[in-house]
Amino acid sequence: MSTPNTSTDNPVPSGDAALALDNQLCFALYSASLAMTKLYKPLLEALNLTYPQYLVLLVLWQGDGLTVSQLGNRLGLDSGTLTPLLKRMEQAELLTRQRSAEDERRVQVYLSTHGAALKSQARNIPACVVAQTQCPVPELMAITRQIQQLRDQINASTASATAEPVTPR
Repeated sequence: MSTPNTSTDNPVPSGDAALALDNQLCFALYSASLAMTKLYKPLLEALNLTYPQYLVLLVLWQGDGLTVSQLGNRLGLDSGTLTPLLKRMEQAELLTRQRSAEDERRVQVYLSTHGAALKSQARNIPACVVAQTQCPVPELMAITRQIQQLRDQINASTASATAEPVTPR
């Protein structure tokens, strides 16, 4: 885990500047997430999908038959959030849920025929997103890797911070 960068080359804003909305990483990520979801909305409406449903399908298209806990870990969702989503998707005939034959406590999730067929219809979505961002693909991939790395560092930091609170310097 790295320590905060407080060098004079890259100072952390202080005083009122530290509280300026445009200096907040959290707001930049939040507003970018809202913009991205808005970008996806018409693309997914054409498939009669919500954004969370699309994320579930993306995971299942990579590997069908995951357990609910595996799916939740991959998406960063707890079972209280994921289970109602999966129930709605099952009602929409996008997937099925089945108790594992080896361990009845585990529920496995499988694509339905309709859910699997949506994959071919969704193939153009990434290209549409790239076109609308007006960014070169290598730049988008670099941004994606940086955000993933940031997410992983935050997750590691918050996991270890439960033992001792982090205080600003």
